[in-house]
Amino acid sequence: MLDLAFHVALVLLLPPLLLGVINKTKAAFAGRVGPPLLQAYWDLVRLFRKDAVLSRTTTWIFRAGPVVAISTALGAALLVPLGGHAAPVAFSGDVILFAYLLGLGRFFTATAALDTGSAFEGMGAAREVSFSALAEPALFFGLLVLVRTSGALSLSLMMAAPWNTASTVAGAALVLVVVSWFLVLLAENSRIPFDDPNTHLELTMIHEVMVLDHSGKAFGLVLWGAAIKLFVFAALVANLLPFRSDDVALGWAAFVCSMLLVAGVVGVVESVMARFRLVRVPQLVVSASLLAALGLVLLVR
Repeated sequence: MLDLAFHVALVLLLPPLLLGVINKTKAAFAGRVGPPLLQAYWDLVRLFRKDAVLSRTTTWIFRAGPVVAISTALGAALLVPLGGHAAPVAFSGDVILFAYLLGLGRFFTATAALDTGSAFEGMGAAREVSFSALAEPALFFGLLVLVRTSGALSLSLMMAAPWNTASTVAGAALVLVVVSWFLVLLAENSRIPFDDPNTHLELTMIHEVMVLDHSGKAFGLVLWGAAIKLFVFAALVANLLPFRSDDVALGWAAFVCSMLLVAGVVGVVESVMARFRLVRVPQLVVSASLLAALGLVLLVR
């Protein structure tokens, strides 16, 4: 029960801190102080204290978008093992449910954007689903590598110390999956070089332009759901890093440090790279799929 409580606490409380680490890292590279480390928490509190303004042209789909997005992100987070411990919800084949939960959240976010009737938000929704369709093969190829190395179909078993029994070839495949999934993390969460989360130009935005009409509590749910989604993908990458401990307390501490490390690397990438032109984004996403596919090829004998 203690592991379950800690798992849920991390899922609910850690995601905004990851955003703070990313922003602090970017500020350090730019020679600035930057926003406070806990700024994302204050932003959520401020938004949840406000009422939402709804357009008369929208329907229940627009109101359901933020609720479904955060619900599916929470559901996916309950399927991912944290700190070397099994996930609260684990069964054979849960990887399929994991992928479909993420897809359902994306579908409702894009549909809510289309429900506003805004050309800009429709453009962002089209870009979101297009790039996500290219990123999904990388996720599935990476999962197939873990299935091949572990012989299991559950995320908890697939990510239970993957490096302990890995051969040289399997180790190379896992390294390729880590790189591939890190690119997927950047693409799925609209981070640089795929998108700039701080831009205010509708013509260049992807995710942010889809939520321009959300406000108040609804926008708070959108931001919290996006932070949890970042947490989920960062957890996938952190689970493949060789930082584990058999001690319960040290295991959780190592996982939290791994998550902060992943967030710091995201901040470094966003500091040393510029946003790609839209025509180049599919090339990088496809490269992530090819890396994961190469890892699978290495294991096929």
